[in-house]
Amino acid sequence: MRRLRHAELPEATETLARYLVGKTLVRIVPEGRLAGRIVETEAYLPRDAACHAYGGLTQRNRALFMAHGHVYVYFIYGNHFMLNVSSEAEGVGAGVLLRAVEPIEGIALMQKYRGITRLRELANGPGKLAQAFRIDMRLYGHDYCAGAPLWFADTVEPVRRIGKSRRIGINKNAHRLLRFYERGNPFVSGPKSLRN
Repeated sequence: MRRLRHAELPEATETLARYLVGKTLVRIVPEGRLAGRIVETEAYLPRDAACHAYGGLTQRNRALFMAHGHVYVYFIYGNHFMLNVSSEAEGVGAGVLLRAVEPIEGIALMQKYRGITRLRELANGPGKLAQAFRIDMRLYGHDYCAGAPLWFADTVEPVRRIGKSRRIGINKNAHRLLRFYERGNPFVSGPKSLRN
């Protein structure tokens, strides 16, 4: 799989969120390699009240203010990590949440990490994705274009039509159409009305 370079990643949040649909997420773990097609993302723009960078730079959100292409991981609900990528120029806080992945390599390891065997449920949601890909705070601030243990790779198969909808599970700026997904893909999360 060909690793994506920084120059290939759009330096604009909404554009990057759409661009990543169909690209490949690759993770190296001690037991082997995990990979999956990104099938769903959400954009969190500069000055967006739903974005963790909205209140300004803090120790928790500093990765969102790094140059585009860096890992921002956070812990939520006391048991889930969420995987994001910084998406603007250095000093501008914004990011893209990776919401769902279609597993293509290392599936047995993902099943082990998730404790389930049903393929469609391995990474069809941001918490599930993070668990299946062994995402935790040790990856915080990592450059996706710098190599192991986590990177973006090129598309392995053509993307079908890309859908656009409101973001899921937020209250602030919930009306904004900043969620992007591959239409009809069974690995996309959310209700059926937000997958077609």
